[in-house]
Amino acid sequence: MRRMHYRAKEALENYRIESQQRTDELVSKLRQVAIAHSTDGEISDRFAAIGCVIGEHPDELIALCDDHLAYAGNNYLPFLPKFYRSHRAVLFRFLAVVPLYPSTQDESLAAAIAFIQAHRGAKKTWLLLTAEAASKADTEPAPLLSLSWVPTKWWTLVTGEKNRATVPTQVHRQYFELCVFSHVLLGLKSGDLYIEGSSAFSDYLAQLISWDEMQGLLADYAEQLGFPTEGAAFVEHLKDWLTKKIEETDTGFPANTDVYFKSDRLVIRKAKAKDRKAAKKLKKLIAERMKPINLLDVLVDTEQWLQWTKHFKPVSGYEAKMENPVARYLATTFCYGCNIGPSQLAQSLSLFDRKQLSRVNQRHISDTQLHYAVESLVNGYNRFALPKFWGVGKSASVDGTKWDIYENNLLAEYHIRYGGYGGIGYYHVADNYIAIFSHFIPCGVFEALYLFDGLLNNHSDIQPDTLHGDTHAQSLTVFGLAYLLGIKLMPRIRNLRDLTFYRADTETPCQHIDVLFSDTVDWDLIETHLPDMLRVVLSIKTGKISASTILRKLGTNSRKNKLFKAFHALGSAVRTGFLMEYIHSAKLRAKVQGATNKSESFNAFVQWLAFGNMGVLRTNDREELRKRIKYNHLVANCVVLYNVFEMSCILNELAQEGHHIDPAAVAGINPYATDHLIRLGQYHLDDARQPPPLHYDLPISPPEAA
Repeated sequence: MRRMHYRAKEALENYRIESQQRTDELVSKLRQVAIAHSTDGEISDRFAAIGCVIGEHPDELIALCDDHLAYAGNNYLPFLPKFYRSHRAVLFRFLAVVPLYPSTQDESLAAAIAFIQAHRGAKKTWLLLTAEAASKADTEPAPLLSLSWVPTKWWTLVTGEKNRATVPTQVHRQYFELCVFSHVLLGLKSGDLYIEGSSAFSDYLAQLISWDEMQGLLADYAEQLGFPTEGAAFVEHLKDWLTKKIEETDTGFPANTDVYFKSDRLVIRKAKAKDRKAAKKLKKLIAERMKPINLLDVLVDTEQWLQWTKHFKPVSGYEAKMENPVARYLATTFCYGCNIGPSQLAQSLSLFDRKQLSRVNQRHISDTQLHYAVESLVNGYNRFALPKFWGVGKSASVDGTKWDIYENNLLAEYHIRYGGYGGIGYYHVADNYIAIFSHFIPCGVFEALYLFDGLLNNHSDIQPDTLHGDTHAQSLTVFGLAYLLGIKLMPRIRNLRDLTFYRADTETPCQHIDVLFSDTVDWDLIETHLPDMLRVVLSIKTGKISASTILRKLGTNSRKNKLFKAFHALGSAVRTGFLMEYIHSAKLRAKVQGATNKSESFNAFVQWLAFGNMGVLRTNDREELRKRIKYNHLVANCVVLYNVFEMSCILNELAQEGHHIDPAAVAGINPYATDHLIRLGQYHLDDARQPPPLHYDLPISPPEAA
């Protein structure tokens, strides 16, 4: 259904391009009619002049006008039927196989679903809504309907009536079916409809902890986060915080030379680029001393150091009984992590054949086991001294990059920004450059849904409490949920001038930035629904429901979704407070920009490593696609850890030789070097290879400086 709507929007754009000449002709006709009407003379002469302009066939002109008006106001809905016909049978089969239940007392949509099922075999364009029509249905009697849920943009197409005050007696069969299926999509996303037994679309209210359980957890929760959990006190606490942020920004605005108003629009100057000559020189010195190494040898060395393959074992849970399991695990990781594929790798690595590699992947390595292997590498990486120059692991940036996959796939979507069909590899990269979490999601979903899963499912030694996201993370509901989860959200801000700024109250106007604010936080709504919001947050913290599942519900503005409105109100206060910090502090803006740059560098790095099959993930299995991203993430972390080891040794050598190692220059380099890595050729897996000993605390400063 989502793809149908996308294609209908594209069809509307194409229609406008193709009909531009006809639109120009209609405007020209209107101009001529206006001129004829404004000429001097008798009324009869004016009508005669207008008649000459319209011509002998006014019906054709009226029809052209009707066609144009049907698509006025970006109304793409009339284009939906031509994309709907080929999918109608599948959608009705879905309704027959998957029972849908309303999660609220409003059953109007459920009644509409029953109505279209009862009239599935009808051939008439218009279906009557009277009691007589219900008794004459081809199958079971159809229920009488309430159409109050039908949006205004659908109303005329569905009922044929232009005025909503008129009680409709019939519905357009095809448009009504499309309207119902579109609202099934929205209902499942918002939680107004649910599917029993589903992991993502079950009744999320039933997945939450009970009120008694919540009361037992509130005291510890309040102590950890440091704010009250009683409605009035919470509102007072948040209101004071927002007021201080606004006052701080307003007071410091005259001295803030990087921010100014231009025609009542806020403008932030770009920060000056830092002098990176020292970092470039140091990077060149390191690159000259990095020894060439085969990618497979990198995996062998990191395995010898950390034994990360210990997490792989048969699905039975027993130890592997096959010959040389470590070598097979290494070969399989290289095979799928670099996207080579078992058939191709079997030709370059004679040790194992295609079936052996596939069998290990299917029976010995799961998505969860790959995650544990990644965490073991993160823990080893965190013991090095060098990454401390880049960050302390208290913040992480999240970003996605498009991977090409087969178009005929349930996870394949057309990505507007990147172009082409594919899916999104979504990564959480810590401030010291190591990726702590990865996930594979469709292009069409809201990326911010998976913003918190990486932190909540991360059990490594690196535990960030600050998240830097891309523009998807600007959502008010995301800000509201992050605040209650104890996560400081600092996304990259784009289109700052188009965002709504909310006042703490209307009594104290600002002296310098008052023009920014156009609304006031709804504190009453926050106070009223704070217990419901806390119940959601504590359910996430106890593992009853995932953050992505609840954000999928909260991300849809349903008239019955009170939680959406409450989190939206809370987010309006939290986001405004962050925007005040963002405007006031050039250091914060630089920190956000630097964090997102790290994510973009990592995205390029992982795709460089996935050099096989021209970068296309050649599988239609959803679970396998998720595993491919994890494999690639595992290989990337192995290379990053190896690079840090090599860089630490080289920096130690340079220091011993008397080179001055500037900490600022060290902070300006990163472990994503690739020039020394050998990707292609005949591979040889030497599991008896002895790497140099691993030293985490090699000094990188001259002895006298130390």
